[in-house]
Parts: sequence; structure tokens; C-alpha cells
Amino acid sequence: MATLLALSDYWWGWGDLLFRWLHVIAAIAWIGASFYFIALDNHLEPPRDPRDSDRGIGGEAWEIHGGGFYRVEKFRLAPARLPETLHWFKWEAYTTWLSGFALFIAVYYSHASTMLVDPSVADLRAWQAILISIAGLVVAWLVYDGLCRTFAREEALLALLVFAFVCASAWGASRLFAPRAAYLEVGAMVGTMMVGNVFFVIIPAHWELVRAKEDGREPDPRWNARGKTRSVHNNYLTLPVVFAMLSNHFAFTYGHAHAWLILVALMAIGALVRHYFNLRHRGMNVWPILGVGAAGIVAVALLIRPSSPAVAGPPPPFSQVQAIVLRRCSTCHHGVSAPQGVHLDSAAGIRANAAGIKAMAVDTHAMPLGNATHMTQAERDVLARWLRSLGR
Repeated sequence: MATLLALSDYWWGWGDLLFRWLHVIAAIAWIGASFYFIALDNHLEPPRDPRDSDRGIGGEAWEIHGGGFYRVEKFRLAPARLPETLHWFKWEAYTTWLSGFALFIAVYYSHASTMLVDPSVADLRAWQAILISIAGLVVAWLVYDGLCRTFAREEALLALLVFAFVCASAWGASRLFAPRAAYLEVGAMVGTMMVGNVFFVIIPAHWELVRAKEDGREPDPRWNARGKTRSVHNNYLTLPVVFAMLSNHFAFTYGHAHAWLILVALMAIGALVRHYFNLRHRGMNVWPILGVGAAGIVAVALLIRPSSPAVAGPPPPFSQVQAIVLRRCSTCHHGVSAPQGVHLDSAAGIRANAAGIKAMAVDTHAMPLGNATHMTQAERDVLARWLRSLGR
């Protein structure tokens, strides 16, 4: 049985590797296209040649890259005749979401009892947590799309309402899932909003434009506007999602007592930084925006800086520390499959990884994952007294 379980973990590990690799590659392509086209739109200038304006050109941009000059034109509505070859940008988005969902299955849903569920957070069975997680993705799109359709003409109010929904989602996820999984759930919800924009709004808008030209009809400019609006939304949501997807490397964020507030604060800062660059592409260097973003990062870092718990008592004997670590931590941190190469199955390994034990098991409760081995607060206090004796 142990051999079968090890083999299963091995193949799930391959799923983690391959889907993560594909997810990152596709995300780079999707984010790159978003950044480029929004920057291109913001760089457009009125055409210099009156004849270009007469044939429907709304703006042009001259660019240099890869050893050559490019002149890019954008039509106000559509060209008089469609070209034989028209390049679409959609599979980057679809592949990013599908590979991300597959990665969620390979890492979190397949190990839901330890990765998705934390008994100290909520009394959920693994299957219940999985269903809630999937439902959250669906709800995210429905709520976001409903807000967009209801408040389409009030951009500032819409932005505020979407941010409020993200805040509520972060708070809700923090009350349902293990801390690390809660961050990724919110990131996946926002990512679902983004891919929903592509699948349900942007690409259908493009098809309406193409079909109108194929039928000899004048395209409705509302379709251009809808596609552009949702593209801009995706552009602002990109950096918040990237942080959420990278967050599992930073236990001092998701392991904090107020983790959901940290998440929404850093997401907001990411969107603010994106706004700075969008303005810069229009020729406006609003440096105070970056100053506010930097100040926000510093404020968050100062507010959540770890402090060693004030645990009274003498240093425990190392044999007591080792017994706790062997019982609660070494079940995973041993052998060739030890996460991050951290081995806690020997005295030397425990001493060498004292800083990691402090960060993951004492300063935060990020480990053991989902507290699957039921480490008690009393045991964490023993570790804290030992670490204090080491000057940590």
C-alpha cells in the first residue's frame, strides 16, 4: 500500500510539473498580449496622412523592435474589406485558465484533505470544500458580469463594487479554506472573471464585427466598445492575479491572522501600479502613483512583520523538540520527496532548518499543511522557547 501511495504521489507530482509549466507559459502569452495591446491603444496618434483618415484609420503608432520598424494602424470601426488572414488572440486566455484549473485539481483537489481543508478554519469534508471552490469560480463570473452590465456607464462606481466583491470573496475564502488555498481560490475567481470576459464578451464582440462585414452590414460600434472595455478590465486585473498565484511561496502573507486584508491590499497596489503604466503609455508620468504604491508596500510590510511569541519558560531539551518535529513534520519532510528539499527527519536537519521552522510553524501556522498532523499550540510554544534559546 505504501508503494502504491508513493507511486500515486509521483504521478500527481508530474501533473503538478506539467500543468504548472503550461500554465506559466500560457499566462506569459496572455499577459504579454494584454500589456501590448493596451499600450498600443494608448500610444496611438491621429494619422498624419489625411488619406488614412478617409479610409477609416482612427490612429497609428510607429514602433521599433527586433531590428525593424513597424507602422501599426487601428481602424475606427472596421476596414472596408476584411483581409484574407485575420489573427485572433484567445487561446492564450483559454489555455491559461484550463491549465490553471488542471493544476488546481492536481495539487489542491486531489489532496483536498490537507491542501484545501484546515479543520482549525472550517469543519468541511474534502468533497464539500471542492464543490464550494468550484461554485466560487462560477459565482465570481456571474456577480462580476452582472455588475458590469448594471453599472456599465458608471466606471468609478463599477470599479468600487468589483473591488468590494473581491474583498468579500477574500474574507469568505479565509473562513472556508486553508490559508494558502484561500489566496489561490481568490486568484482563481478573478482569473475566471478575466477568461469569462474573453469567452463571453470579447470574442463574441469580435465575431459580431466580422459577421457584419461578411454580410455587407455596417458594424455596430457598441461591439467595439464592449470588447475594449472588458480588455481594459482584464489589464487591470492581471497584476492582482499574478500576486495571488505567486503567494503560496510567501507564508508571512497567507499565514497571517489577517491574511485576507493583506491579500486585498496587495491586489489593490498591483492594480494601482498597472494604472501608472497605462497612464504613462498615454504620455503622462504620474510619479505620485508609484509613490503611493511603494508606501503601501512598506506599510503592509511593517504592519505584518513577525514578532516572536512571548512564551514564558525555560528552553526545552532538544530531545523534546525533536520528538515534536518527528511526530508532526517529518511525515512529509523526509527522503527524496521532501518538500523544497527540507529534511526534518534528523537532528542535523532540524537544527539546519530552524529558521524555516520559526517562519512556518511558529510565526505563522502555515505548517503542517492544513495542520493534518494536529500540531497543538502547546507544541508550537515548545518550539518557540527552543528557537528563543538559539537567538531566533
